[in-house]
Amino acid sequence: MSRLLALAALALQFSCAQFVPAPTDLIEAKGYANISVRYKQVPTGICELDPDVKSFSGYADIGENEHVFWWFFEARNHNASDAPLTVWINGGPGSSSMIGLFQELGPCFIDEDGSPYNNPYSWTNVSNMLFIDHPTQVGLSYSIPVPAYTDGYSDQITVLPDTTCPDYATDWACGTYSYFNQSLTANSTPAAAPSMYKTLQGFMGAFPQYSRKEFFFTTESYGGHYGPVFNEYIEEQNANLTEGAKEISLAGVLIGNGWYDPLIQYQAYYNYAVDPGNTYNYAPYNDSMKAWMYNNLYGPGNCYDMIVDCNTRGINEVCSYADNFCYLQVENIFDIVAGRDEYDIRELTPDPFPPEFFVDYLNTPKVQQALGAYVNYSESSPAVSTAFGTTGDDGRVLTTITDMKKLIDANLTVIMYTGDADYNCNWLGGEAVSHEIGAPNYEQAGYTDITTSDGLIHGQVKQAGKFSFLRIFESGHEVPFYQPLVSLEMFRRAVKGLDIATGMWEVGDGLPASEGQGYRISNEAVNTQ
Repeated sequence: MSRLLALAALALQFSCAQFVPAPTDLIEAKGYANISVRYKQVPTGICELDPDVKSFSGYADIGENEHVFWWFFEARNHNASDAPLTVWINGGPGSSSMIGLFQELGPCFIDEDGSPYNNPYSWTNVSNMLFIDHPTQVGLSYSIPVPAYTDGYSDQITVLPDTTCPDYATDWACGTYSYFNQSLTANSTPAAAPSMYKTLQGFMGAFPQYSRKEFFFTTESYGGHYGPVFNEYIEEQNANLTEGAKEISLAGVLIGNGWYDPLIQYQAYYNYAVDPGNTYNYAPYNDSMKAWMYNNLYGPGNCYDMIVDCNTRGINEVCSYADNFCYLQVENIFDIVAGRDEYDIRELTPDPFPPEFFVDYLNTPKVQQALGAYVNYSESSPAVSTAFGTTGDDGRVLTTITDMKKLIDANLTVIMYTGDADYNCNWLGGEAVSHEIGAPNYEQAGYTDITTSDGLIHGQVKQAGKFSFLRIFESGHEVPFYQPLVSLEMFRRAVKGLDIATGMWEVGDGLPASEGQGYRISNEAVNTQ
């Protein structure tokens, strides 16, 4: 899971880099908790195409060298001041939330010519949306902006004395980057929680008109770590508000294809690829590979034992070594053998979906000026992924399961949704995690079809009260890209407090558990040609 940030992607993400001048037209405001915020209104057409829907972007300056980028969109078809506020963050660790904005559920997509076009399934149809590049040094966030260059494949930058691109550096590699320094960003999920909280306090204070109603937190992938821990931290801060801080009216948490519990989910790689196997009936390994993977997972002193040891002793070096072993000797076997995209097993590698035209778009001077950006855009941050790697955060169970249970017990909406073609954070592991949480009445619930406005069945849900687990059919890792309609209707029903299966019933403590068939409905066989 920790290798989401493949170095092969770096060549693309730096391809349009250039030096970025410091923004001079940002409005300065003071948020709650004395957090400084700088922002500007984004012109219509940069992403949102409706001139009646406002958009703002900027930075929450949460520390001397912590400048967190955010991009906000008003809700469509609503009075924005009466709409809920929803945050979206991507995972990684170190992945930019512009991925979610431009590839999944934001107001626009970018075509191959670099032009935005409307996304009719944007989650802004339901809620105000706030996309945050978190933690510092992710995406357009920065610690210290410096002129530098990269070869496009390395995970390091070389700082330049000025904004002159030397002959020995390719033109497209020179630009303004956040200074690569692991000590200036978070190195674990618990360490990142306070900076997220400060960012929210800053935005909500600068824009109180958008922060009056319920607050929803949405995320995916490494968000299985972020979502539970961050929101339990928010609840703890709500219970002990400091002077000048605002209570955040948390109403729900939605997590797509999350990485929650490595002890469960490293085993799920074997479950998904070998036994009982995935529902596409795709079996990538011969008998010797199956035996090798099983031994790497369960052999004495191997992956399972290492993860147990990590979470028993909690030593950074132990956890880092364990996670690296499990990645290389268990998870990565699929990448070596299958020749398929681990985020969508239906596709051969290299997989062109979802398209990444937005990366170049965000590195054009016009867009950077419109957003008030101070650094070139990077789809992922090697500094952050490396920092998290030093603590072995990926291999730690942390408090994810207990925090999910606390959120459920607090009567909040909690939804786990999973695309069933994703190997990386596969739905078998997610389903096992959902049972581990121990939500009331969940074990008695069955799976039932999710009905949508097109009359098709795009997935199934197992729901008890306000807790739901969804398997979305024919979907890779980024569910809103592959199945936009059911994703939007799921989100709408969650925000409105309705049952996920039909959207016809108001969810409450008295709602009976869902009833339906078993979960092993098979997809059509994957095309192996």
